[in-house]
Amino acid sequence: MKILLDSGSGGRASQRLIADVFLRHFDNGILRRMDDAALLDLNGPVVMSTDGYTVTPLFFPGGSIGTLAVHGTVNDISMLGARPRYLSCAFILEEGLDMDVLERAAADMALAARRAGVEIVTGDTKVVPRGACDGMFITTAGVGEALTDPAPSGHAARPGDAVLVSGSMGDHGLTVMARRDGLTFAADVISDSAPLNRMVERLIAEVGDIHTLRDPTRGGLATTLNEIAEQSGVGCVIDESAVPVHESVRAGCDVLGLDPLYLANEGKLICVLPREKAQAALDVMRSCEFGAEAAVIGEITAAEKPRVELRTFMGGSRLLSMLEGAQLPRIC
Repeated sequence: MKILLDSGSGGRASQRLIADVFLRHFDNGILRRMDDAALLDLNGPVVMSTDGYTVTPLFFPGGSIGTLAVHGTVNDISMLGARPRYLSCAFILEEGLDMDVLERAAADMALAARRAGVEIVTGDTKVVPRGACDGMFITTAGVGEALTDPAPSGHAARPGDAVLVSGSMGDHGLTVMARRDGLTFAADVISDSAPLNRMVERLIAEVGDIHTLRDPTRGGLATTLNEIAEQSGVGCVIDESAVPVHESVRAGCDVLGLDPLYLANEGKLICVLPREKAQAALDVMRSCEFGAEAAVIGEITAAEKPRVELRTFMGGSRLLSMLEGAQLPRIC
């Protein structure tokens, strides 16, 4: 079966699509009411985020547009020290898309939501003519309950803080590029797409005093550290030898002339907190499902102008600037 323009018309074809695909995969008490909006049960301050997903190809080793649509928004909410609770989703589908492709993406999305402990409670579907989109676009918005006050922020990094990452850099960006362009490497590369909310909750509950949390997605580690430095008005020094990068990713980047520090990640976080709490945070991360390769990679420093400095393998140093342009197209 194919997606037809009628499937987005709001009539019987739309109702069949919603019932046969979305209600079947995302079923829960709130969504089942089929109202124009969702009535939510939240307590205290609320954190909200929204994002659009346009990855090509739609499916890749370790994930899909469906997993990204859940993990990306879940992780964005978590970076403010909140517990994600509910998601909305909007699908833009191209006329002629195979129904099996939509089914697979919806199934991935439903499984990712269950594993992250969130519910998809409202949404929308539009169908556009052939050529108006690349098969499928998904937009998700999410809300969650704030767990700490003040919330972690890009403005809160302080000189003397330690900088940690929860795992290896560059897996997602290289995986998507390789699958899109039909590239193969000596060792397989797999996307790191994963939910980080449970790791964040443990960091808040067991360590505390988390100054900054960020997920280094588009632009990778280097760009995200530059964003933190600019927001907080500080410097950052990281040790290249301390940054975890899988050998398969490093080798692939060497062949293609890419820098893994600028490649996107979809299941990793940066944590900035007081130096004396670094070991406790590292222990928590390494005990979590998606944090076995966590590492302390550097520190926040005082600086006249915001900057990120890399201490290289060779013992020298160089500035890591923010990514200019697009190193890789359509990776999330």
